[in-house]
Amino acid sequence: MAAGNVNPFNVSDSEEEAEQRQDDADTERSPSDEAQGHSLGPFSPPAYSEPAVLLSSNRTSPSVDGIPASAAAVAGIGGGGAETRVSLDAIAAQLLRDQYILTALELHTELLEAGRELPRLRDYFSNPGNFERQSGTPPACKEQGVGPGGPLNRAGSISTLDSLDFARYSDDGNRESDEKVAVLEFELRKAKETIQALRANLTQAAECEIPSQERKNYKSSPEIQEPIRTLEKRALNFLVNEYLLKNEYKLTSITFSDENDDQDFELWDDVGLNIPKPPDLLQLYRNCGNSLPLHRDTVDVAVNVDPNDLPGDCFTQEPVQQTEAVQQQEVVQELEYQISLLNSEKQSLAEQIKKLQSDVQALQRNVSSEPTSAVKLIQSKEDTPCGKPPLDNGQYLDIRGVTEMDSSSDANTTKTSTTTTATTDCTESTTTATQPYSKLKSQQGKTSVQFDQPNRKLSPVFHQALLSFCRMSADSRLGSEVSRIADSEQSVMLMLGRCLPHIVPNVLLAKREELIPLILCTACLHPEPKERDQLLHILFNLIKRPDDEQRQMILTGCVAFARHVGPTRVEAELLPQCWEQINHKYPERRLLVAEACGALAPYLPKEIRSSLVLSMLQQMLAEDKADMVREAVVKSLGIIMGYIDDPDKYFQGFELMLLSLGDPSERVVSATHQVFIPAFAAWCTELGNLQSQLIPSLLTRIEKLLKQGEYGLDEHKLHMYLSALQSLIPSLFAVLLQNAPFTSRAKLQGDVPPIEVTRFPRPVSPLQDVATIVGSREQLAVLLQLYDHQLQHEGTTGWDSLLWVVNQFLPQLIDIVGRISVTSSTCVHEFSRFFWRLCRTFGKIFTNTKVKPQFQEILRLSEENVDASAGNGVLTKATVPIYATGVLTCYNQEEDRKLLVGFLEDVMTTLSLSHAPLDSLKASFVELGANPAYHELLLTVLWYGVVHTSALVRCTAARMFELVLRGMSEALIDKRVAPALITLCSGPEFSVRISTIPAFGTIMETVTQKELLERVKMQLASFLEDPQYQDQHSLHMEIIKTFGRVGPNAEPRFRDEFVLPHLHKLTLCNNQQTVESKRIDIATQLFEAYSALSCCFISEELMINHFLPGLRCLRTDMEQLSPEHEVILSSMIKECEIKVENKGIGEAQGSISIAASLVGEDAKTKFLSKMGQLTTSGAMLANVFQRKK
Repeated sequence: MAAGNVNPFNVSDSEEEAEQRQDDADTERSPSDEAQGHSLGPFSPPAYSEPAVLLSSNRTSPSVDGIPASAAAVAGIGGGGAETRVSLDAIAAQLLRDQYILTALELHTELLEAGRELPRLRDYFSNPGNFERQSGTPPACKEQGVGPGGPLNRAGSISTLDSLDFARYSDDGNRESDEKVAVLEFELRKAKETIQALRANLTQAAECEIPSQERKNYKSSPEIQEPIRTLEKRALNFLVNEYLLKNEYKLTSITFSDENDDQDFELWDDVGLNIPKPPDLLQLYRNCGNSLPLHRDTVDVAVNVDPNDLPGDCFTQEPVQQTEAVQQQEVVQELEYQISLLNSEKQSLAEQIKKLQSDVQALQRNVSSEPTSAVKLIQSKEDTPCGKPPLDNGQYLDIRGVTEMDSSSDANTTKTSTTTTATTDCTESTTTATQPYSKLKSQQGKTSVQFDQPNRKLSPVFHQALLSFCRMSADSRLGSEVSRIADSEQSVMLMLGRCLPHIVPNVLLAKREELIPLILCTACLHPEPKERDQLLHILFNLIKRPDDEQRQMILTGCVAFARHVGPTRVEAELLPQCWEQINHKYPERRLLVAEACGALAPYLPKEIRSSLVLSMLQQMLAEDKADMVREAVVKSLGIIMGYIDDPDKYFQGFELMLLSLGDPSERVVSATHQVFIPAFAAWCTELGNLQSQLIPSLLTRIEKLLKQGEYGLDEHKLHMYLSALQSLIPSLFAVLLQNAPFTSRAKLQGDVPPIEVTRFPRPVSPLQDVATIVGSREQLAVLLQLYDHQLQHEGTTGWDSLLWVVNQFLPQLIDIVGRISVTSSTCVHEFSRFFWRLCRTFGKIFTNTKVKPQFQEILRLSEENVDASAGNGVLTKATVPIYATGVLTCYNQEEDRKLLVGFLEDVMTTLSLSHAPLDSLKASFVELGANPAYHELLLTVLWYGVVHTSALVRCTAARMFELVLRGMSEALIDKRVAPALITLCSGPEFSVRISTIPAFGTIMETVTQKELLERVKMQLASFLEDPQYQDQHSLHMEIIKTFGRVGPNAEPRFRDEFVLPHLHKLTLCNNQQTVESKRIDIATQLFEAYSALSCCFISEELMINHFLPGLRCLRTDMEQLSPEHEVILSSMIKECEIKVENKGIGEAQGSISIAASLVGEDAKTKFLSKMGQLTTSGAMLANVFQRKK
């Protein structure tokens, strides 16, 4: 059979074929083959053959039985004798020659695994050209003339065997997958070799960084320290990081890895060294003094080789041999280094083996069934003092050993009981005074071996075989734990540390909190750091989404753990668990971390508390999206502020306060006022920064905000800063008391008068209670008594903290108040509440003697300055309502009420007579009218205006009635408001009568009493029907505006019988108006009134008789005066007409809603588009959607 037709993968060739191949191989050998290193003789050139010492050693080489017959036949080439061994290189050459590629690949793989790589096979399989499809023959098969099917396919993926389609050339299709797997495995190994080669090149390049001349200088001068190389630095970094992790310096390890971010500390290969990983730092330290020069015995070994059999060039290549000798010397040095590393590793393993052997021996002595071994064990213990047994293995009572002891004879039982007694005596003598469980342990020792033995003569083997029928399992993990009973505290901890990780996953989630005490006790007392870390990890991951109660249990356990182990272990063991959960996907877990940081703050080192923990909480406050997490973060930050003592952290705390106050969640802001600000203020008090930095910083920000807000004030930020100031008032007052001249005299002696319940405003949290800040309620009572006496009799000389409040704080606040907009009800309310709390906290004497005089000096309400322009300017600012509602309402005694009434009367009179804007007075009435307790007082002020001689004052009083009616009882309206309004209407001035119309409209909107409504209706009818009012343009304007405002909310009967008919009449009259300006004013007000009333339910009769006719009249005006209004009116009229026409179909559905009719898409689009184009005021439309009260 021709060689070119041989299937390289057919391993079932016949013997004849094998012999034929052998003969062909013998005849086809040429000298050129030998010159190329392909000789098949017993001795090949050194580059392709194994050393002779290896061939003659006892090491077994791969058998030839498993290769094809043609390869096995090569054994006869070297001489044909039975003792002649064929070299592996010859076998490889023959396999490649006969195209047994897979067999050669298997041989190459086995030799690689055995560490005996053949250069021939390595070069062949590393050359992709051997597998290319080409017109010529492969390099290894030139002599055989391979046919068209000889070369193997190769795809364009990678230049190895990965893309060979071996199935095309295989006789057995079922082997396709196995062959492909083998090829892929080979490719993987080649890739790994390539990586190792690249690493070796990198190592050599790095080693060459220092010039050889410098190395010689360092060697010649030992005092000169050679600079560290890159590879050495990376290796030392890896070992240092490994040491830190093993010894529980986790936070230091994290910092170290951050500083070396260009290195991966998880993988030794990242170091770049093509050498095995050295031992750890501890092992290197222990062996640094024991490194001795390796002494090697050398002997000459002669090999029985005939020089005539060697190749001719063996003795002529001396330079080549010298080069090879140098290379071999380098290899020897490398191997010696690896041997030294292996020796050190061997020593460490030997120590571990000795330790394990001692543990095994101890166990064997405990469970031995031979009585002699038990006696030896006791004798060994009697010879030595009763030393401390091992932590784990020596502390168990093995029930398997008890079972074996039961099978011993009576004589052995006697000896065993004697030795047990001796053992327990020794135990008692050493542990009774120190171990609480010694009695229990001694009792177990006494009773564990005293059993009644049967009076039988069965052999122990028979006993053991008989007991084997008892079904006990001690081979599994659980069986091993069950079969051993711990008899000491530490062994119990070890057992729990092993068992808890297996118990926790099998407990219901709802009941896992029951495991918390067990986990914590084990974590506290377990001797192994890794086990403790695992247990704490289990604790923080115990419940997937812990609820409030479960989190409280975990936190309680963490605090107990911290108290038990101290700050060092809290930092090393608990804080890393918090750090791992800081970005957990479940908010409940992040909430647990936030709460844990606060709960553990008292038990942490102060450096960690003010750095790492503070940074963690700051990150969570800025980044976490859950409101409840940020709320817990703010509370924990407050706790941190209560323990921090680094003055440099003040500015960070101030920024955290502003960040918390600006949070969009009301829960977070509330927590800031309740916890963070009081704690931060307490720290600032200790630093002396409360009056010098904190409060001035907030005032400066408010002033800056007012300067920037000339075109629009940011009320949210103003509220944020002002609320922070308000929360600082209790702390400021406590500073005054603690730094007062009388503080040294404040002693608890005798009976102290109790503090009135209403002395201070109700605090938002206990931390804002002045008694809590001072120390106790009794101490506060003493200080308050001395405080009032000091203010009233002794003055403020030398009282720097109070003088700062009076001379700097209050003037700056009053100046800020005068600069805010009086029309901003929110700002007025905020400052009013602030001054009210300030005055109530500092007391009545302080308010009367320090606060009121400063306001009165600015307002200047004396008689001679009533008409002065200097006083009128400040009366129009927000100073008036804030002084009236924030300062004068602090105390509710008769003299205080009289002062408030007099102030409001003076302001009303002054503003009216000077024709000044009434915004400040309106703001005062709105703020006071929100509290029903001041309704009587406001009516007293208004009655003063009703009976005033000036019409201007009476007009002002009439307009103020509208502001106080909302929320006022109907009884007051009936008895005091209605008579006052009718009195004003009976006056001669038309302006006063017109001013009462809005108040009458408000009564119609808010009151349900029929008699009172009839009286108001009659008064309004007189305005509309009395001839004397026909030409009163302003009166008609006021009535139409009032109808549009109160119509949607008024009683339906009043709207149907009074409002709609009179609006119809007014539209008819306006068509006849000749003055265009008056006509457009009335038409605009009518349009807004009809727009508001279109949302009401109107009967068909009213729709036909009044509403539609009124709209048509109004459209007539708008066609000439305002075309944009006319389009909207036409749409409204069209929709109303359609609804009226369809009324018969939907009669049962009740009244028609004009608002519902506008829901149609076309009408709605037109309506909204036209409304957006209007330039007139939309004040009347604002009340369209108000519900009836």
